[in-house]
Amino acid sequence: MSADQTRCGVIAVIGVPNAGKSTLVNQFVGAKVSIVTHKVQTTRSRIRGIAIVDATQLVYVDTPGIFTPHRRLERAMVDAAWMGAADADMVVLVVDARRGATDEVIHIVDGLKDKARPAVLVLNKIDTVKRETLLALAEELNAKGLFEEVFMISALNGDGVDDLQAYLASRMLPGPWLFPEDQLSDLPQRLLAAEVTREKAYLYLHQELPYALAVDTEDWKDFKDGSVRVAQVIYIERESQKGIVLGKGGATIKRIRSEAQQELSEMLDQPVHLFIHVKVRENWVNDPGRYREWGLRYDA
Repeated sequence: MSADQTRCGVIAVIGVPNAGKSTLVNQFVGAKVSIVTHKVQTTRSRIRGIAIVDATQLVYVDTPGIFTPHRRLERAMVDAAWMGAADADMVVLVVDARRGATDEVIHIVDGLKDKARPAVLVLNKIDTVKRETLLALAEELNAKGLFEEVFMISALNGDGVDDLQAYLASRMLPGPWLFPEDQLSDLPQRLLAAEVTREKAYLYLHQELPYALAVDTEDWKDFKDGSVRVAQVIYIERESQKGIVLGKGGATIKRIRSEAQQELSEMLDQPVHLFIHVKVRENWVNDPGRYREWGLRYDA
């Protein structure tokens, strides 16, 4: 397909934490490219998921949730989200219909006005809200005069997502594709593997260990039999947190490892032998190198 026949565009998916942005991006792509948990601020950096609709390639940027930051990592995450919006051809604002037009949502709407980017409003989780509530919410936010269109969807079960994606595809301009046809994400395999393990850790540790956790893939070896050996380290900030991650008799880390290994095997379509160690690295959250790895600005 020649470049004069194709269309392409970058679409930033933004919103407050836990609005359903990562779930929506995964639905768009048709595969898991961004981790999803019930823990707010799970997404730490900008992750690109790639979808194709006929001759149009859509590059979705899953951004960290926008909220009022207090710590360095939080400031860097919010900065990345706004940068994603500023760099995109189009912006999709995802709003949790259950929570409605909160002060945080209004803050994002006001901030988008300065970005001068075409924007679409997406009311998510519509299966949990009465129709009259949805219509009132859509009217309230649409009155801001920012949005081209309003869509009502359920990112979790896919309702309304195809119509939304078709509209976005229709708005992209002619141009060459940015990625190969079979590529679903720009995330390297090592980082993807680390993200999968971090997701499982968040699922089992979100109450006890909110943010003091990072995962690195330190070694990756492919074998002739088609399997792969992946060695990872879970970094925590204090020695007292080690027991929480390990669990009684090592039960928690075994569960994290088992579920991460199974998911990676399915994603990579090959047997995965996953090994995880837990190490203390004090103040890792202030390591400039880690921010570069995540594509975040250290001094945001």
